[in-house]
Amino acid sequence: MIMAIKIPMDIFMDKNAKKEIDKILKEKFYCPSKFAQEIETTVQEEKCSYIDAVIFFCDKNKIDLESVPKLLSKPLKEKIKCEAIELNFLKKTSRARLVF
Repeated sequence: MIMAIKIPMDIFMDKNAKKEIDKILKEKFYCPSKFAQEIETTVQEEKCSYIDAVIFFCDKNKIDLESVPKLLSKPLKEKIKCEAIELNFLKKTSRARLVF
């Protein structure tokens, strides 16, 4: 019978190497706020729409488009929705009803 022994990787790495790995991981993985920030920057730099910025950013960083909904913040979703309505990709909806 073979027994596996789990050895923490911290033993083999010095503090600088661990900091470098943490930095790389933070740069590579996105949370909704960081993703929104990157999209806003792309919109300003490339002077394009939010929809185009998301596609451009995902292509550039090799992010699967199917994983994008998890990364969209509420304000970014609203901006994309407004663009989609203006481009007639979505129907205009009115959630508030006026009562007379």
